[in-house]
Amino acid sequence: MRVVRLDEITGKNITQYGSDFIMRKIIMTNQPSHVGIMELKVNGLVGYHEATIPQALIILEGEGWIRTGEEEKMKVTAGDVVLWENGEGHETTTETGLKAIVIESEGLDIRSF
Repeated sequence: MRVVRLDEITGKNITQYGSDFIMRKIIMTNQPSHVGIMELKVNGLVGYHEATIPQALIILEGEGWIRTGEEEKMKVTAGDVVLWENGEGHETTTETGLKAIVIESEGLDIRSF
C-alpha cells in the first residue's frame, strides 16, 4: 500500500485556449478500467478483502482509516490517494463519512506515483 497527496503528483500547467490550470494525470491505460465514486456513510466500512487488480482510492471528502495486512490503520483525509497492488488485502472505514473516486485497472502502475 502507498499513500500520496494529490498535490504531490507532478502536474503540467495547461494554457491552451486561454486556460490556466494544472493537470495531474492519475492513470493512462489501454487496459479495461473501472472508475466509480464510493460514498461511505457515518460508521461506513469496506470490509477486509484482497484487491483483484491494482486499485486507487482518491479521497474527495471526509476522512477515514485504511489498513492492509497486519499493519496499523492509517488515517486518510481529502486529497489523499491510496494505492493497492493486485492481491493486497485491505480495508477502509470511517466514523464521520467519506467520499472517494475508485479506479481499478490492470494498467494502473502504482509504482509510477
